[in-house]
Amino acid sequence: MAQKVLRNVTHCIFDMDGLLLDTETLYTLATQMVLDPYGLKYTFEVKEKVMGLQTRPVAEFMVHYYDLPMTWEEYAKHQVENTRTLMGDAKLMPGAERLLRHLHAKKVPFALATSSGAEMVELKTTNHRELFDLFNHRVCGSSDKEVKNGKPAPDIFLIAAARFSDKPKPENCLVFEDSPNGVAAGESAGMQTIMVPDPRLSKERCSHATQVLRSLEDFKPEQFGLPAFEN
Repeated sequence: MAQKVLRNVTHCIFDMDGLLLDTETLYTLATQMVLDPYGLKYTFEVKEKVMGLQTRPVAEFMVHYYDLPMTWEEYAKHQVENTRTLMGDAKLMPGAERLLRHLHAKKVPFALATSSGAEMVELKTTNHRELFDLFNHRVCGSSDKEVKNGKPAPDIFLIAAARFSDKPKPENCLVFEDSPNGVAAGESAGMQTIMVPDPRLSKERCSHATQVLRSLEDFKPEQFGLPAFEN
């Protein structure tokens, strides 16, 4: 794959699940708990299809794919109940705290753009409140009335950019994502995208990202015109 040209940016926008917080393993467990009574298995191949989507599209897909004897609303209710039980223990992903504190210290504006609803964000960040309070603002896709279409549509990232006080152009924003749907949303918004994918994702599924990293620890801010780490 040819090396992509990296352009300078002024603002950063972060996804949350699987990128800043290690919630994906907990989501997998919460989903498997819904499927267990029916003797069904939640595979990574299925997980790939729903990564980055909002609550309703995920629930509709799962009910249809597994032919479950329930409505999407019932599936979502079970999923949310399981998630509430598990998510308070969500851990930070490697490099997340260092990067966020660095951007804050250097006065680089950054926002959160997550498909999760506001209530679920509060639950997941229970043990990391002080860190998540550093964000300029949050856009919570599943509960924000302005987000008409979820990822891979660009809505959430365009809204996140518009809510910065200085309203940067899309090309001046750098999106951080872990899912192909999220990368597609950032790309559609006209923004560069940093992808930190699950290592099981194929290279083809990651090919649209501006830059693919193994971890946020590998991010070099100076490559995008942002202040470099000092150590």
